[in-house]
Amino acid sequence: MNLSAFSRLVGGGAARWRMALLSGVAALSLAGCTGDDGPSPMMSKAMKTLSPQTVALLQEKGMSTDSPLVVRIFKEESELEVWKQTTDGDYALLKTYPICRWSGELGPKKTEGDRQAPEGFYTITPGQMNPNSSYYLSFDLGFPNPYDRALGRYGSNLMVHGDCSSRGCYAMTDEQVQEIFALGRESFRGGQRSFQVQAYPFRMTPENMVRHRNNPNLAFWKMLKEGSDTFDLTKAPPKVDYCSKRYVFNATPVDPGQKFQASSPCPAYTQPGDLGEELAARQRDVATRIASAGALVPVAPVKTGKDGGMHKVFLAKLENPELKAPGSLPPVVKPPGSDYGVATNEPAPAESIALATAASVPTTADVPLPTPRPTDLPPLSSQPAGTPALPEPAAGLLAARSPAVTAPGTEVAALEGGGFLASVKSFFSGAASPTASPATEPPASAAAAVVAPAAAPAPASMTSAAPAAAAAAPVTAPATPAPFSGFSLSSLFGGGSTRAADTVAPALPAEAAAVDVPVPPVRPVAAPQAASRASAPVVQHPVAAAAPSARPARAPANSAPATGAVPAYAAVPTPSTSYSTVPTPSAATAAATPAVPTPAQASAQASATAGQPLSGTAPALPGASILTSGSFSTTVQ
Repeated sequence: MNLSAFSRLVGGGAARWRMALLSGVAALSLAGCTGDDGPSPMMSKAMKTLSPQTVALLQEKGMSTDSPLVVRIFKEESELEVWKQTTDGDYALLKTYPICRWSGELGPKKTEGDRQAPEGFYTITPGQMNPNSSYYLSFDLGFPNPYDRALGRYGSNLMVHGDCSSRGCYAMTDEQVQEIFALGRESFRGGQRSFQVQAYPFRMTPENMVRHRNNPNLAFWKMLKEGSDTFDLTKAPPKVDYCSKRYVFNATPVDPGQKFQASSPCPAYTQPGDLGEELAARQRDVATRIASAGALVPVAPVKTGKDGGMHKVFLAKLENPELKAPGSLPPVVKPPGSDYGVATNEPAPAESIALATAASVPTTADVPLPTPRPTDLPPLSSQPAGTPALPEPAAGLLAARSPAVTAPGTEVAALEGGGFLASVKSFFSGAASPTASPATEPPASAAAAVVAPAAAPAPASMTSAAPAAAAAAPVTAPATPAPFSGFSLSSLFGGGSTRAADTVAPALPAEAAAVDVPVPPVRPVAAPQAASRASAPVVQHPVAAAAPSARPARAPANSAPATGAVPAYAAVPTPSTSYSTVPTPSAATAAATPAVPTPAQASAQASATAGQPLSGTAPALPGASILTSGSFSTTVQ
């Protein structure tokens, strides 16, 4: 045999030589682990063949045991589907496996230890199949994929495994994961280099998208829906690429020299046939439904607080262990929503089942309670001995509505001592202003003398605190009068006590006088002549006029009041009756008004200033306090 013939022999059987070499290496490694006792239990369960029932189902659906497969996971429904390629090239559903347990909430995994099970598209190779798993059998999902890494997400050991216990994984029963493991193993034997796992938060229907419209992961889920729709339309696992930190499906760059990179902008690409238009139409349909969803359309909670889910078939078995389930459960299982595990050989507590089946579990936030107010404290009889008594709140404008007690050392603006706030309180409450202390409070007789009668209130133009009006009132001033703060609503509207005469009020400092609100002077009524002084009383304006036909004509200003029939007027005070608002002629004569000098005082001041003798000065007359020299008038105004 020459060299060329030997080369052809070796070259033609190169594949067979490599397979034989790999088989020898595997046999040596197994022998080193197990000795002469035969295959290990780990390898025996990993190499277990498919059940006759599963093989019959494959044949019924037109599938072979070694045909390619796709795994689809739906969190909210707690279901895992295995799809196999049929003889016509399309993929069809082989079997749906209920998930025994998954952890976290709906949404992608972001960091290590967040208990989130991954969502997205992942590729499983033979090297990710783990026959030596601590959870019976498992395969690694391959998290993070390029999309996850582009977003800075990280984590490890995210699996599909058995034992019905999850910390970021999708946990099945041991019998279930053994069959899924065998289906993947057979697909690798048939030539499939890897199979795809599509992990979704829920079945990507328009109704579910609308129900989760308030979830902050909605944009991410819309992107996952494009992959799900691609699978539904093409009946094949989509080709997944990554660019601009997003997924793209069945895309081909326009420029063959460009490639998709997860962190780089997407190059111009095309999608086969009408796939792009159909995907866009489905996205518009979802957007329209979400926009038109009203308040009556149910909304799923963003967080359930249950730490994952469990399929209802396993919850039913926890409630009644006599029921059948697809596989055996471990001795203790932790249901969703519970902080403790329950035994699987006896009925689980009703509380655990209720929490697991609830839409959400209420959680108590660790928020400190506010300090109770004095009114919230228990009564003094129930308080322990030695509890200091709370001080009584000081009386003031706000004391009736605010039971809070000022803490020691706290400076608070005083509301007592009269002033505007006290006037407001006395006006609306109808009580006297609490400006005077009990030691200096005037006697009742003096207070009654100061208050004007309410039967005949004076017009607004005549209500004033002029000194001339106040001096005429018979006031018995106390030894220490109460301080007056200036403006008073009660005195303005006549609802409370009036101000005492200026002759008995204490003098205010210059600073206090500067801020006092002055009351504008009111024009006093001129007194009549001395000849008619006794018979010409001060007449007020009528408050109730007679009928127009019986109302007399108004007399001129310089004529005497008409005698005869007089219409009904309000009560006319006599000169002997004194009021604080309507002065009598005798009171006007006796009052000394520093702001308005008498004609004699004005003439004396003019003489002292000009240095000239003053002649022809009219004597001071009653009621003529505002008349200047040379303008004497006898008209009653």
